[in-house]
Amino acid sequence: MKKILLLIGIIAFNGLFYSQFNTGTVSLPTAGMTVKFAVDATTVTMTLTGDSASMLGIGFGDDGLGMTSGYDGYIYNTTANRDYTFNGVGATPSADAAQNWSQVSNTVSGTIRTIVATRTLAGGSEDYAFTNLAGPLPIFYSRRAGNLNLGYHGALRDYAALVLTPTLATDENNLKNQVSIFPNPTKDVVSFTNYDKIKTLKIYDINGKLVLSPKSVLDKIDISKLIKGFYFFELELSDGSRKFEKIIKE
Repeated sequence: MKKILLLIGIIAFNGLFYSQFNTGTVSLPTAGMTVKFAVDATTVTMTLTGDSASMLGIGFGDDGLGMTSGYDGYIYNTTANRDYTFNGVGATPSADAAQNWSQVSNTVSGTIRTIVATRTLAGGSEDYAFTNLAGPLPIFYSRRAGNLNLGYHGALRDYAALVLTPTLATDENNLKNQVSIFPNPTKDVVSFTNYDKIKTLKIYDINGKLVLSPKSVLDKIDISKLIKGFYFFELELSDGSRKFEKIIKE
């Protein structure tokens, strides 16, 4: 089971006294997955991507190990259950009596599944309690490669074990100045908000090969000639910062 520590940052909407905190989209190494969490005053929304033929798991909590007995998790598998409690390494997780995650969407593009699910911040008695605050969000994650059945990390190695502790923070206080990329997934054209703030753009394939590097960046770019799959957009912004986004080409 792999572990990661995310840092949630703030977005303020139109100067109102309302805020949504999110991690941005985070790549989960070795598992070919990504995850994003966004929280507001009442709700947490999780966007999870990964291999469509594999079980995908996200756990919450920080004990240095992951899957410790009693820890909460979301697991996409062949059953209708998604809300689980871990029973320790080598033991199959148990479905919670109350299934508090609600699936908003579950789509497959090529070999990639994208799941959007929501839950109240507190969830149920067996659930990890999210907060509408900036700060660390410890998670652990796993993919059971090529198998959608519920599994566990143990002697059979249904899970690969790797502990990671990168930190990600987003602090975007003005959406009007934010550079964003849409739509995702896309078939042919990718558009940019505030494209005038993009100094350079480089697009890499899943193997890290540079496939596009336009001399100038306008409000959109045609990627229709690229084959279907994952691509990484590296944007160097006018303020010297860099932005990375994972885009699915359908």
